[in-house]
Amino acid sequence: MEKELLVKTRQDMGKALDFFVKELSKVRTSHASPAMVEDIQVTAFSQKMVLKQLASISCPEPRSLLIQPWDRSYLEPIEKALFAASMGASPIVDKDTIRLSFPPLTEEFRKSLAKAISMKAEEARKTIRKCREDAWDQLQNWSRTGTIREDAKFKGKDELQKFVDEYQGKIESLKERKIKELQG
Repeated sequence: MEKELLVKTRQDMGKALDFFVKELSKVRTSHASPAMVEDIQVTAFSQKMVLKQLASISCPEPRSLLIQPWDRSYLEPIEKALFAASMGASPIVDKDTIRLSFPPLTEEFRKSLAKAISMKAEEARKTIRKCREDAWDQLQNWSRTGTIREDAKFKGKDELQKFVDEYQGKIESLKERKIKELQG
């Protein structure tokens, strides 16, 4: 019973880490990445879709993205969505493609991005701690009702702490690596 709880808790912590990784991929560093724009909402023909469903996105140069819509009729809605996203780069329509060229990062902008990355890391750590607390509460309830023994409860607590330490370490190393990328 407690083993299933620990497995589920570990999976939940893994989901929190995966979400953090996805959020980090959206943060601009000195190199552009398709992940920065792929989830932008585009309204085309009265339907909302994400950009990656309407076009291929490539990175021909370190500071630019090339967006090639599957259909020429998507050009205008994609361009409007990119303007609305205000990413610091104006979309330029060139025949059947859209090019986004990003200016170099200023020191002030790098600092604000580093702060945003730290905030995202703290959100992920809070989620990890919440997973631990929920599982610990469940173990304590089971112990009170006699469903599990007292030693199983404390063994579970130790396992939960190992999970937390492991995931906190991963979050911290990902955060540090992304901040290092920001510096160029």
